[in-house]
Amino acid sequence: MSQYQVKPGPEAFLPPAAASMGNVLPDPGEAHIEGRIVPEEEAYEYCARKLLEAKVPTIFPGPLVLWKWNDHVAEKATAIRALANEVPMRLIPMADYRPKYPKIDAEVEINPNHPNLTIWHNKIDVCIFVGVHCHMANLALKIIRGGTKCYTIAVCAQAGHEDACLSFRDANAEKVRRLIAAVKKLKSEGVKSQAIPFTQFKMSRSGPIVEPA
Repeated sequence: MSQYQVKPGPEAFLPPAAASMGNVLPDPGEAHIEGRIVPEEEAYEYCARKLLEAKVPTIFPGPLVLWKWNDHVAEKATAIRALANEVPMRLIPMADYRPKYPKIDAEVEINPNHPNLTIWHNKIDVCIFVGVHCHMANLALKIIRGGTKCYTIAVCAQAGHEDACLSFRDANAEKVRRLIAAVKKLKSEGVKSQAIPFTQFKMSRSGPIVEPA
């Protein structure tokens, strides 16, 4: 049987789990690109190029990096913000996993139960999942692959995600900084960000903060 490739969709109403198609997770020091196991360094450059080529590159930080539950998380969150600034990329949080009914505010949040709504609304073509619990990330990644053409990247603190188009494992602050270094290297070689200019929104407990005119 030929290797199942995990590529942007839309693939199907119910895309298969990549693991059921024979795809395996990378070992330490490795990553996967579209189901193909590669050395981690190769994935850094490939990922950096994808981010710079995107029109609406976006990071979806989840609860594991949004909330400061230890000092390591604070360091990782700082590195993620630095990555967003360097590319540049939008930041849209996945603050919790409860379904948002009757309507999600797709401009400022994403939910793993219907992530396609946020991607469609913002026309996101490349995204990074980071700090999302693995079971919720796998759910969202399959939905995105099934119904959108967004290229998904999972920066996972555990073993990685076979349902992402590209995935790193054992991701800590240092690995995020290595990705930033890969972005800077490509920029120094003349590769320019294709991102559409944007203004990052800010949130309070009561909703979006509107800056005075």
